[in-house]
Amino acid sequence: MERHNDPEWSATVTRVTAYVPDLMDRSKLAAAGDVTFVSTPGELAGTTAELVVVDLSRAGVLEAVGQVGVRTIGFGSHVDHELLAAARAAGCDEVLPRSKFFARIGELLA
Repeated sequence: MERHNDPEWSATVTRVTAYVPDLMDRSKLAAAGDVTFVSTPGELAGTTAELVVVDLSRAGVLEAVGQVGVRTIGFGSHVDHELLAAARAAGCDEVLPRSKFFARIGELLA
């Protein structure tokens, strides 16, 4: 049985839109929940998802974060303190080092 067709399962899953170009990161994210991936940061504006996830290391992400009208989580390198601070200032609701994001992925997408 395809669990996406189960109404009870669908009611408990957070709909996520993500701009995460790295294939390894994408596979981890896709395995954790119901995720729709976009090809450009500009596609995040106007999303109907309940949560947006972004890879902060990618060009154009900080500008796009300000256009997202839903809860946004960004992840990036733990040593890039300026980028993480800029993401908070741009409007990310939660900013995490990459390792912490993937360690908490199940909790974050719930």
